Amino acid sequence: MANQPKLGKIEKVNVRDVWPHEALNFTKWLAQEENLTMLGDACSIELELKDTESAVGSFAVDIFAQEADTERKVIIENQLEDTNHDHLGKIITYAAGKGAGVVIWVVARARDEHRNAIEWLNEHTDSDCAFFLVEIEVWRIGDSPMAPRFNVVESPNEWARAEKAKSDLSETERIKLEYWQTYVDCAAQNETFSQSFKPHKPQAHHWTELGAGSIRYHLVLLINTQKKQIGVEACVHDTDFGDFVLSRRQELEQALGIAGTPYNRKSKGVRFYKSGHDIKANREKWPEFIDWQLNMITALQNEMVRLENEFETIESKASALTTDN
Repeated sequence: MANQPKLGKIEKVNVRDVWPHEALNFTKWLAQEENLTMLGDACSIELELKDTESAVGSFAVDIFAQEADTERKVIIENQLEDTNHDHLGKIITYAAGKGAGVVIWVVARARDEHRNAIEWLNEHTDSDCAFFLVEIEVWRIGDSPMAPRFNVVESPNEWARAEKAKSDLSETERIKLEYWQTYVDCAAQNETFSQSFKPHKPQAHHWTELGAGSIRYHLVLLINTQKKQIGVEACVHDTDFGDFVLSRRQELEQALGIAGTPYNRKSKGVRFYKSGHDIKANREKWPEFIDWQLNMITALQNEMVRLENEFETIESKASALTTDN
């Protein structure tokens, strides 16, 4: 008889034996990049850490993070014990205080009434909000190292939400959503665009934003169904840089080969529209429209990077003169 392989026994380890103190041990462990990635993988979200013990009024949320591709705010509340009403209230309070779109409640054991509560929240909120209830488990085989495991017990039913949201949309809103869905598909095929940008999740809006790698501004793709226009925009949050960009508008127009429409409100910026592009009546031309927008937004980003570099050089020289005086 052939030798039988030696098999070990799987044992579940008490989480408190691994992390005696929730804040000092578990939260610090979870905030490490590889462990936060593990939690994100379980929830199908790419998480990036922003802060730990982040203030919410007189309280503090354990971990404040963001979704990497959308920059949607995420709060993570830890509870190394059975769920209770106190922590259920906390996650809602913290989500409101941080303006979070994603809530992850990590617990030792989820009680049925709290599983039902998270399920209810997911069913009665739209796709801008997502609630996850996750059990943290630790397992070991014989004398091998202990292994953590995140078990998602409640999460949003995104398919059901998408269908419900779609059924609630007007015809124009449906067209906007489908246009931006097509944009995401086209963007994935555009190598030049993909090197600099990652599209946000499609919404039924007349715009979709793009991170530009700057704290001073972001970029926007635009559609106007009434005026039959498509366009791109540079939206500047920094007042001084906004004035600088507006003063150099002609350079942007020359680079893009199209006239710009400036605006000066809480934010400042320039919009570039192309008329005669009716997305309602020309669905078959959407890839052509989108290709123009991708090329324009790439050219606009190149110019904005150049202008920001010039602006920083001017600011540095002005600061040096002030210091010398």
